Amino acid sequence: MKKIMTILISFMVFLSALLFSPVQAGAAEFEIDFETTCTALYLENIDTELVVYQKNSEERRYPASTTKIMTYIIAAENVSDLMNTKVKVKSNVLHLLDGTGSSMAGLKENEQLSIYQLLNCLMIPSGNDAAMVLADYIGNGSIDTFVEMMNQKAQELGCKGTHFANPHGLNDPNHYTTVSDMAKITKYAMTLPYFIEISNTATSDCIGEDRYLVTTNWMIDPVRGGDYYYDYAKGIKTGSTGNDSGYCLVSTAVKGGYTYLCVAYGAPYESEDGESYDNGAMIDSKNLYEWAFDNLSIKTIIEKNDLVKEIGLEFAWNKDTIQLAPATSYSTILPDDVDISSIDRTYDIPEKIEAPVKEGDKVGTVTLSYANQKLVTIDLVVSETVDRSELLSALDAIRMVVTSKWFIIAVSVIAILVIVYFIILAVYKRKKKTQRPVKKYRKF
Repeated sequence: MKKIMTILISFMVFLSALLFSPVQAGAAEFEIDFETTCTALYLENIDTELVVYQKNSEERRYPASTTKIMTYIIAAENVSDLMNTKVKVKSNVLHLLDGTGSSMAGLKENEQLSIYQLLNCLMIPSGNDAAMVLADYIGNGSIDTFVEMMNQKAQELGCKGTHFANPHGLNDPNHYTTVSDMAKITKYAMTLPYFIEISNTATSDCIGEDRYLVTTNWMIDPVRGGDYYYDYAKGIKTGSTGNDSGYCLVSTAVKGGYTYLCVAYGAPYESEDGESYDNGAMIDSKNLYEWAFDNLSIKTIIEKNDLVKEIGLEFAWNKDTIQLAPATSYSTILPDDVDISSIDRTYDIPEKIEAPVKEGDKVGTVTLSYANQKLVTIDLVVSETVDRSELLSALDAIRMVVTSKWFIIAVSVIAILVIVYFIILAVYKRKKKTQRPVKKYRKF
């Protein structure tokens, strides 16, 4: 019996863990006070992993050269020594780009460069030639194999709207992603060696002093950036294939201890009469960063030791309630003018629980919401340890027995049988009395 109870309790604990485990929310989508030109935008506070603004974030777009972020990932993950692994630049690989109008890093046929140098050529001047050389090398002579690796990695990262057809980003009907997917890809890339360093480099002479690599990202170039330059921007990658993709940009910005990631796709590129538009991807990104830094801040919504709810407690001596507290503290990004008292709390808890309970036992959840948008769901735990009263437990067991349906039925049946017995007994006695034997008289 004891073994069966142990198994049952273990199962209930496991089930509770499944039901009450915390689920992190993804977006708060605050209102901005300016117009944007990009067809798709995504702004995330990396410190809290909270998406604070998005626009058409799940719609497929041509990523253009922001594709090279995934190219970097595959190269960096499949070469153990980036600095010292040398690759020969094949002429036939370079000629695959003939007539494409590609952006190039100026690689020369038959020269040997390290993977590290090629990654600089890939990310800084957005060299399609570097993308092809890396893909050919990592794919063992097969660009298609490399592209398959890109798509497999996208699936591993949880990308739902992404498919790659090449390593450089030239337009292809089967080459697309979403701004939310590209954010996932970029956050992963930021964990890899040299990525942040290379993607935030404005100029480099890593392939020779007479062959300077110059960034295409004017937001990080104080010399050539002009009005696009933004002192707080850190990388990452530009992209454009004309009107098909529009201007694209993936970037981060750091200011006042806050870090944001922005993916901006589909800003208008060229008018019908051939006039080039300003780079709306950079303008939108800069405006979004400034809006976020000026209007949003991290606020603590709930503390770990807060006593937030009281519920009933059974089988505890001289105690019939117990306090619940959050299992963890929770902080998030909110507009500066929002008071935390305006955060809605929705509780999913039982009316009562039974002793014994141990401090930290999970018994429910609280969901925090702002402006009808879910922020997070947090486990609620009991705030103290309380032992079980065996006397109260025994009394309750007796009460349960005597008030149970089957007990009442059994007692009723017994009562009926007793009544029937006495009725039969009475009838029998009466019948016996009326059937007294007749006396026989002798004849003299």
